[in-house]
Amino acid sequence: MGFQSCLLRLLPFAAMVMLEFVDTGLNVISKAAMSKGMSHFVFVVYSNALATLIMFLSSFFFYRTKRPPLTYSLLCKFFLLSLVGITVMQNCVFTGVNYSSPTLASATVQLVPAFTFLLAVILRMEKLDLRSSISRIKIMGTVVSITGAMIIIFYKGPPIGTTTFPSNPDPVLTAKKSWVIGGFFLATASFSLSIFTTFQAAILEGYPSEMTIVSFYCLFGTIQCAIVSLIAEKNPNAWKLKPDIELVSVIYSAVFGNVVTYSVMTWCIHKKGPVFVAMFKPLGIAIAAFLSVIFLGDTLHVGSIIGAIIIVAGFYGALWAKSQEKEQSEIKQINEPQSTPLLGSHTDV
Repeated sequence: MGFQSCLLRLLPFAAMVMLEFVDTGLNVISKAAMSKGMSHFVFVVYSNALATLIMFLSSFFFYRTKRPPLTYSLLCKFFLLSLVGITVMQNCVFTGVNYSSPTLASATVQLVPAFTFLLAVILRMEKLDLRSSISRIKIMGTVVSITGAMIIIFYKGPPIGTTTFPSNPDPVLTAKKSWVIGGFFLATASFSLSIFTTFQAAILEGYPSEMTIVSFYCLFGTIQCAIVSLIAEKNPNAWKLKPDIELVSVIYSAVFGNVVTYSVMTWCIHKKGPVFVAMFKPLGIAIAAFLSVIFLGDTLHVGSIIGAIIIVAGFYGALWAKSQEKEQSEIKQINEPQSTPLLGSHTDV
């Protein structure tokens, strides 16, 4: 019984590590597809449409009797959730990857913990006392993380492992401009993901049906992305899928990037809360760097490494402060058993 309980407690950790591999793999395979000319607008529509079909079929056959009743208010919340977590976030991610690289995408996503912390403070889901040294460390960690992201975006730096430089400076300037544009899109995606996870945690408190939530925001996201794509993509030939890396990337994105990722993420948010989900993002940097160099032939740059180290240091400083705060809260609860915990809404495994 003790061994089974230990495995259940480790399950959310293992699930989030798996998601980092899945998410980074999606960035790499989508970059490969877009490098061959695939429109990222069309890519988002097709992948979400396939994911919606899979989710609704699964929900109908396996969760039909368990689903709580739906209301108009809930559907509106699902619509807003899809707007932030799919339409804005996914389009910004793949636009950013198209302008830059999967490594930059995994580096800037380290902003998610900082943004999530700020949103949790604003929404009073996170305790903040400026007189406390622990709270000040959390603030410093957040500021350090944001500083690291700014370094990644604005300072690409020399490539690692090569000393050759182009004689014509124009390609360098163009690449730097694209890198900054991609960085802004990816930072926007990170902010959207933070809003998404925080908002989703609030919805799950009143409607604890993960499969239904994922099904509906995939549906609404598909509709929204289709409208955006019809406006943004003027070339009708862009909607024709080629039976090569384009088709593979759409299937991978739908099955793993949407169905698996959103289902597991929603479950982990329900069990552990949005901050727990955010804390695994630094793992993606190493995975992205390895996969990009191996499969795309990308080059690592000094700015990405320095910025990523600063982001991770800032985040884990804030995470340490949070763990200390949790220990103090547990001691206080032992001394005052009748007190109500501030974040008692997330069930533990």
